[in-house]
Amino acid sequence: MQGTVDSATPTVVHEEHQDLRVLGLLTFLASEFLMFAGFFAVFLVFRSSIAEWPPKETEVELLLPAVNTVILVSSSLVINLGTKAIKQNDLAKMRLWFGITAAMGAVFLVGQVYEYLTLGYGLKTNLFSNCFYLMTGFHGAHVFIGLLLILGVLWRSRRAGHYNDITHTGPEMAEIYWHFVDVVWIVLFTLIYVLTLF
Repeated sequence: MQGTVDSATPTVVHEEHQDLRVLGLLTFLASEFLMFAGFFAVFLVFRSSIAEWPPKETEVELLLPAVNTVILVSSSLVINLGTKAIKQNDLAKMRLWFGITAAMGAVFLVGQVYEYLTLGYGLKTNLFSNCFYLMTGFHGAHVFIGLLLILGVLWRSRRAGHYNDITHTGPEMAEIYWHFVDVVWIVLFTLIYVLTLF
């Protein structure tokens, strides 16, 4: 009787620990969203108070960021397939989908670096360019961290039984973070690229 109670106790503690990790991540992401919200608010204040926004010397390119947006938003669907796969105890498919997500994230970052190199203006050109580089660069740093999280999941998945249909908090947390990165980018893309053209 005592042996049965003891064997059940670690499982309950383990599940509570997983919930606390997810809660911790969500709390962290809430604080990060508030930081981005501050950037967005400042950007909108500048946009409404300056007659020419953006200034002539800072033209905004739409094609490459639009392609990047499609890639990043699509990667959210792909990583979700990976999490669903591990919940069905299909480790091979999880690795496949997470690997594709990592590749898409890397392509996004390469596209962003290429955009920076071809814009023709820098961080200190004017107020718009300062906001542009600060907001997109800060988001790019978050994409890079998300990429590291995904690669970390892939690395840890090499250990037999590390992720399965019962233990899959790591992939779930990586997916939650990646969705956050995508949502922030959609808002950022709308503010900087879409609204600037109108």
